[in-house]
Amino acid sequence: MSTKPSGGLYCELYWGTNLSEAWSYGPEQDQVHAAPDEKAALPLYGFTLPEEPFLLAERTERGWRIHLPPAVSTLRRVRGDAFGSVPETDLRRQDGRTSVELSEGTTLRLTEGQLHLVVQSSVVKERVGRLQLKDFGWLMVVSALFLSLPVGFLIAGPTPERAAESNARALKAAAEQEAARRKAMGLNTPLRPLTDDERAQQTDAGTDIHVPGFFRVR
Repeated sequence: MSTKPSGGLYCELYWGTNLSEAWSYGPEQDQVHAAPDEKAALPLYGFTLPEEPFLLAERTERGWRIHLPPAVSTLRRVRGDAFGSVPETDLRRQDGRTSVELSEGTTLRLTEGQLHLVVQSSVVKERVGRLQLKDFGWLMVVSALFLSLPVGFLIAGPTPERAAESNARALKAAAEQEAARRKAMGLNTPLRPLTDDERAQQTDAGTDIHVPGFFRVR
């Protein structure tokens, strides 16, 4: 039974505190080579590399083995703790090369000058599989529902008859609201003509003045 992990690798390149680039490598990739070349798996500029391409990472049974460029200073962080130096006992030296194991939950920061390469295991645990027959079935159902929306709108949408009914209902509701408003103001009682007694009790604004048919004002 293989204990080989299925997670990938995730790398971020910082210039000072600014994130410059980020790369993610899937679980199907066993090695990651770096070089100052855009065509490289990891286009890495500004770092001193003993050869090009440089084997930066390779998969192991416990996770990943990170091969350190010769001029970097290395810090390690375990599960969200602060970065600290890597103990000498955790460094593997062979043929003038230095490497360190990168297990799950561990982050390495390789620094040279103002450049920081942050390396950690990827959260991607498995490769996305191909669509199965049931997936195509669900896709067809969702597509049918999506296409049925415009058809349903045309069938159940507004027609001249429905528009006329809607307008009539709106006018009736407006009339009922107006009647309720007039009733609340006491304006719902119709006016009646004045009687002779009521008309006789009314007074005008002054006294009658008899004016001659012809007069001159100087």
